[in-house]
Amino acid sequence: MSRDNATLGTLLMIGATFIFAMQDGISRHLADSYNVFMIVMIRYWAFAAFVVALSMRQGGIAKALRSQRPKLQFFRGALLAFEVLIMITAFVRMGLVDAPAIFAAYPLLITALSGPILGERIGWRRWAMVAVGFVGVIIIIRPGSGVFSFDALIAFTAAFCFALYGLLNRYVSRFDGANVTFFYTGVAGMVVTSLVGAWHWEPMLPSDWLWMGLLCMTSIAGHYMLIKAYELSEASAIQPFAYLQLPFAAMLGVFVFGDLIRANVVIGAIIVVGAGVFTFLRAQQLARRSRVIAR
Repeated sequence: MSRDNATLGTLLMIGATFIFAMQDGISRHLADSYNVFMIVMIRYWAFAAFVVALSMRQGGIAKALRSQRPKLQFFRGALLAFEVLIMITAFVRMGLVDAPAIFAAYPLLITALSGPILGERIGWRRWAMVAVGFVGVIIIIRPGSGVFSFDALIAFTAAFCFALYGLLNRYVSRFDGANVTFFYTGVAGMVVTSLVGAWHWEPMLPSDWLWMGLLCMTSIAGHYMLIKAYELSEASAIQPFAYLQLPFAAMLGVFVFGDLIRANVVIGAIIVVGAGVFTFLRAQQLARRSRVIAR
């Protein structure tokens, strides 16, 4: 891998995280006025159109549908759609500071669940970081304060769903290629959200249709940049930059929506992110060590 490619991959990852943070802001803006089910449904229409077009360029839809685990692939795609729906709800109810800070715990949940779900061995160092990370979550939600509420549970549920989605991604990769997995992600989400969202259709102002169009375009652009970033750089080099979505979203929340940044949220988020980065880098280190031994 060339140095130029690694640099470009890093820039693409940073750009993708910025776009995803802007998506969060647009979603919150629209959800203030319209039903969340409808917003997510329209967003998935655009996403599904993108994955269908991409699949046609990579061998056709029939090839993309050829999965060894089609039911699991469909469930995984539907799970992501459910996570998007409840996370947007959390943005509306909690803001773009507190909700993303709690959601940042999802890599720790992936580590904690990878043992019972995937049968992976988790060493004491990563278990210790999982414990430290959850201390950070407790600091964020401050038991006994206004943050520790049903709203905090919504954000944590979104983190759990996304962690389970990430684990299922790793599991289905044992059977299907990335093009098949990506196809099911968009199409399954479109089917599920349409079945629900169609019953919640509301007339939308022309100006808000512009925001909706921007949301759809940023969703496609963000996912495309993320795919290209992983093509150009090693995951261990660029994955920690994904946490930049947290400060990007927080700045948007403060300057656009008037959210407040509390000291406990900053401290807790730093702990959660630090623990998450450590567990990821430790996992990559062990993976490299295993490959060396295998040789």
